[in-house]
Amino acid sequence: MFEITASAITAPAVAALVALGMALAFVRADPESPTSRALAVALTFIGLSIVINVTLRLKLEAGYIPPWAGLAALIDMVAFIAGYEWIHRVRQTIPAGRLKTRFGDWSIRVAQGLVVIYALLSLMYPVTRVREFLGGLFSEGVMMSREFLLFAMPLEVSLVLAGGAILLCLNRRPDPAERVRLVGFIIGVPFIASGLVLPFPVAPVFTVLGLLILLVGAMRYHVLQGRRGLFLTRFLSPQVLDMVRRRGLRSAMQDDCHELSIVCCDLRGFTNYAREHSSDEVIAILRAYYDRVGEVVTEYEGTVKDYAGDGMLVLVGAPLKFDDHAQRAVALAESIVRRWQDGTQPLDVGVGVASGRVTVGIVGGAGRLEYAAVGSAVNLASRLCEEAGPGEVLVAAQTVDAIKATGSQFGLEPSIPRRLKGFSDEVATFALHPA
Repeated sequence: MFEITASAITAPAVAALVALGMALAFVRADPESPTSRALAVALTFIGLSIVINVTLRLKLEAGYIPPWAGLAALIDMVAFIAGYEWIHRVRQTIPAGRLKTRFGDWSIRVAQGLVVIYALLSLMYPVTRVREFLGGLFSEGVMMSREFLLFAMPLEVSLVLAGGAILLCLNRRPDPAERVRLVGFIIGVPFIASGLVLPFPVAPVFTVLGLLILLVGAMRYHVLQGRRGLFLTRFLSPQVLDMVRRRGLRSAMQDDCHELSIVCCDLRGFTNYAREHSSDEVIAILRAYYDRVGEVVTEYEGTVKDYAGDGMLVLVGAPLKFDDHAQRAVALAESIVRRWQDGTQPLDVGVGVASGRVTVGIVGGAGRLEYAAVGSAVNLASRLCEEAGPGEVLVAAQTVDAIKATGSQFGLEPSIPRRLKGFSDEVATFALHPA
């Protein structure tokens, strides 16, 4: 038995506060993320478990086990189940490619079931759990007793299964941010769980150590995510950012080839303007131009793929897919012209729109990421933009066909066929002149 002292009570209190503080930090950092909420629930109940189980040990030292002792295991159960649910949700954000994921998902569910068995055994034998299991590791004649193993085995097997599920995740070669928090979890959780069975004086130390390992992994994850967020906010709409937060970067933005539309726009006469005006004036007009176009892109849920001086290339239909991508793209182009050319700007804008099958995905390395889009439609939109006159939107025939299929009307008028660089045949085009 341990001696009841102020320090003996302070150590678990600190451990509980650390767990509760981490829970609050994670849920405040990303309250909309189901993954963060699952981890916050796990940490909250870890904190509660520390308080309740230490109270039971103190009661045992005083020669009294309260009638609610069995219910305390329900708190342990929720902590384990929420922690395993966190693993399950993280697994869902990591693309598996051709790897089969059913075994890992099954392992998580079995691990959660074993924790339920542990809770049921605790309800059936509450006194045995308090006397033989809590703090029973390394106790003389207890560690290998049937009573100790009755509660220890379900938890041990569940931890092994959960650890195996994490290792299977790591086998998918997740991005560095995902990998670092998974490694932190797989190392930290055994230390946290050991707080149930280690002798009282050392149990809080191991629990706090496990929490700190978990915290280091999680903090490193959020640092890497923050750096990535700087990239994402330049290119993606708020809707796409929300999807990335829920599903993970790789899952939301893995390579894909499908029908989408491209809008390319640039300022007319910008080169001469830049030569004849001060750099402050040039930067000012670019800033106004980017802001105005960015507002329109966000409104129509497009994705800015490139900024190149006075040129911008916008994808409509990636990463978020839209059946009406062609209609959205032409409406976006029309809004760009109308909002920019309001009589207050010294330069006009020209826009090209094209549709077709395009391959999109993240490329890059050494800390730099780019959202790539490859396909004939991308080149066509760029060439049409070069051909467009001031305040004009040139639209490819395939885009117009897609719009007609929806029954929409934009006042598009046939324009002269054009010979464009990179295209062997003349390209049929349509013109839109926003009012």
